Amino acid sequence: MNSHKIQVTIWNEFIHERTSGALGDHIRKIYPDGIHRHLAASLLTDPRCTLTPVSLDQPSQGLPDALLNRTDVLFWWGHCAHQEVADELVERIALRVQQGMGLIVLHSGHRSKIFRRLMGTECRLRWREAGEKERLWVAAPGHPIVRGVPESFTLPHTEMYGEPFDIPDDGKPIFFSWYEGGNVFRSGVTFQRGAGKIFYFSPGHETYPIYHDENVLTVLRNALFWAAPVEMLPVRVTHQPEPPETIRTINPLETIDTAVLHAPSESKEKEL
Repeated sequence: MNSHKIQVTIWNEFIHERTSGALGDHIRKIYPDGIHRHLAASLLTDPRCTLTPVSLDQPSQGLPDALLNRTDVLFWWGHCAHQEVADELVERIALRVQQGMGLIVLHSGHRSKIFRRLMGTECRLRWREAGEKERLWVAAPGHPIVRGVPESFTLPHTEMYGEPFDIPDDGKPIFFSWYEGGNVFRSGVTFQRGAGKIFYFSPGHETYPIYHDENVLTVLRNALFWAAPVEMLPVRVTHQPEPPETIRTINPLETIDTAVLHAPSESKEKEL
């Protein structure tokens, strides 16, 4: 029996919850300790998981190597500080996903560097903040992410996200949403990148208690277990100097050293 606990890290900018004035006061009433800590407490209902809430203001922007390298599933909530996330961290996360780490991108994380890096698109969409009703419909009955979730449910107040949504065609819709103002949206979509599973889920605007909704929390719990890797792959090595079979063809460049073609130059390093 595998006794390994799923290591879950919940990353949050943790900026809106500390905003001064009436808006910040309102958000703190909903998430007094931050969205990341609220989600950690709400999702920590299964002894098979260990949850660690982290934020942008912490050392290494909340994800030092020691933590990222043991994370099985990473939740990502970002909104106003996407550009503050270091490109080097984005690349480390992308590599970890390709090795098998699950990634669950929440709400306005659709414009995060890591989601755009893995999607290869700008991930733009229509939006409107009018506090309107949202109805979510299950688009993939039987999928593990929708287990225990009704065929449809409503959120009384939300920020509208609408089509067209600039994401790749390989995404599998799990939820569609209809908004009171008439827009529709692929509000839950899964992807595979390398060995890693990705789930984007749009509900979660910080000014409404969406992460207090039990249906939303059920979706996130299900997504956690769906995205968790069976195993993590080692870093892929692409250079294979020794062939598995004998090469009998004569190499026309045998007398020329071609190693310089593969050595990184200063200009190449700047391009990478």
